[in-house]
Amino acid sequence: MDKTLIVTNDFPPRPGGIQAFLHNMALRLDPERLVVYASTWKRGREGVEATAAFDAEQPFAVVRDRTTMLLPTPRVTRRAVGLLKEHGCTSVWFGAAAPLGLMAPALRRAGARRLVATTHGHEAGWAQLPGARQLLGRIGEGTDTLTYLGEYTRSRIAAALTPEAAGRMVQLPPGVDEKTFHPDSGGDAVRERLGLSDRPVVVCVSRLVPRKGQDTLIQAMPAILAEVPDAVLLIVGGGPYENDLRRIARSAGVAESVRFTGAVPWEELPAHYGAGDVFAMPCRTRRRGLDVEGLGIVYLEASATGLPVVAGDSGGAPDAVLDGETGWVVRGDRPEESADRIVTLLQDPELRRRMGERGREWVEDKWRWDLLAEQLKTLL
Repeated sequence: MDKTLIVTNDFPPRPGGIQAFLHNMALRLDPERLVVYASTWKRGREGVEATAAFDAEQPFAVVRDRTTMLLPTPRVTRRAVGLLKEHGCTSVWFGAAAPLGLMAPALRRAGARRLVATTHGHEAGWAQLPGARQLLGRIGEGTDTLTYLGEYTRSRIAAALTPEAAGRMVQLPPGVDEKTFHPDSGGDAVRERLGLSDRPVVVCVSRLVPRKGQDTLIQAMPAILAEVPDAVLLIVGGGPYENDLRRIARSAGVAESVRFTGAVPWEELPAHYGAGDVFAMPCRTRRRGLDVEGLGIVYLEASATGLPVVAGDSGGAPDAVLDGETGWVVRGDRPEESADRIVTLLQDPELRRRMGERGREWVEDKWRWDLLAEQLKTLL
């Protein structure tokens, strides 16, 4: 691998799926041949201290921009070019193709030989908007490779590219740390602490935003409780939709059967997955395709933990499920479909075991971080 400059707005300690993706990949590259140029997490003493503490723990160099939102402005482009030259980097990985990939021509002129840009869900939205679509086409021309999560995002992004650029696309999804997410991750302790030891638990781990479908799960709870009266929905995570979700639970008359944990530290997430009997997140596409699920790594983390999954049909989410084997895909706007699948799983321990074991096997075969990091090394 050439010495590589990672240019990204998405990097821990800022929370999120893209951030975790980049960090896990970076940890599996040669730290002596890696420099990360990233935005600052957030302003204020707490944010600065948390960022500095995180950076000090990394085995590779991390350079922070003073902004909290890294954009391809002339100043940021000059800084990236300066870091490329200062550290002798000859390859560049843009953590999110749009919009940072617009810096590719300047970095190539500065000496970069390989430029790789990773796409996520939002680039599929860009491909549908005339102005953004043109910018995405420029990014495709300026880089050597655009990576994609799955077939859904590939097909939509490729439509905005020239045939040549589309032909250079390579799949590079996020992975799962199967040593961290596993069936003995500590779920029993979480259930005991929450007073759920003897109750069937449906768990959803995700940021609380409308696309994720926690409201659909809450609306499904009356039908679930009619068949499994002691079931409980455990909603793990924080986000701006929490107050609305609590209101929906009260309106549906199921507030006593819905538990909210709030934001949970990353190191405690495996145990919270393990607290469930079934994992469900019936995500849905919103805003005419602009708000869409890129992949849904939570389904794979749940599978690694040995849980059957119920996934929504938004974007690339079905790519993270072997429908009928590791779980089921349902329409995210149909509470009755989620309820039907969840009830079936809660009432059939053997089916849960079989789907959970198949999911764990699938993650070990295809979705391990070390396998995906080797692909990235080749690209760089």
